[in-house]
Amino acid sequence: MTETGDLHPMQGRVLICAGSDSGGGAGIQADIKAVTCLGGFAMTAITALTAQNTEGVHDVYDVHEEFIAKQIELVLKDLGADCIKTGMLHSIPVIETVHKALEEQAPDIPLVVDPVMVAKGGHPLLEPQALNAMKHRMVARATILTPNIPEAELLTAKKIANRDDMLRVGETLLKLGPKYVLMKGGHMDGDELVDILVSADAKPVEFRSARIDTVHTHGTGCTTASAIAAGIAQGLSVEDAVSRARDYVRMAILTAPGYGHGHGPLNHAHTLRPEV
Repeated sequence: MTETGDLHPMQGRVLICAGSDSGGGAGIQADIKAVTCLGGFAMTAITALTAQNTEGVHDVYDVHEEFIAKQIELVLKDLGADCIKTGMLHSIPVIETVHKALEEQAPDIPLVVDPVMVAKGGHPLLEPQALNAMKHRMVARATILTPNIPEAELLTAKKIANRDDMLRVGETLLKLGPKYVLMKGGHMDGDELVDILVSADAKPVEFRSARIDTVHTHGTGCTTASAIAAGIAQGLSVEDAVSRARDYVRMAILTAPGYGHGHGPLNHAHTLRPEV
């Protein structure tokens, strides 16, 4: 192999606005790993620090809104971005800050919104009074919204019990403004996992795979959204970006290292070992 000739070039700049996970399985840490291992370049604006591990979130330390805005401004001014991904935006001031910065500095850059609301262990990551701000600021501006079942229920005040409900709620979420909604079915029962991609301009697309029986799923939402953002940044269509992201996350779950005593992290680096 030549010094550089056989290496895959880095492609696609992704700015991630989200919280830090000290355990490394979710949040900014998972986002950076996913984008990097899919060949993109990850940049960050950290919105909060969390003290957490695989057993849960134990504390949250807020990052001042002015500092969040400064991170976004400096990254976009110098490095630019091909896609932006948001994760944990836990309060009204943080949501307003990120929304304002993106409106002023990145109005035409595709946006992936992961509406993070509750940690895997049950700790709330969105203040209850911030739900409307999330809906009318971030969700309304999204290129693609990626809610799980509980998040979609909170955003619409509608219950989801089956595939038809997923489709109906996805269409309700489209009315809030996003161009696409990926309804993730991981919280549903059954041996088959079904995700549904809906948009106003095309028929729904279903993605199906066998459900994996494991507790090592910490960070799947963050990882999926960042993997989609990497695909969009690299020029993939939204549908192709979702398809690749699902394959990437599935293999990351199947090859999870088994660390921790709770919901363990994924193997984000499986793409670096093609023999796996």
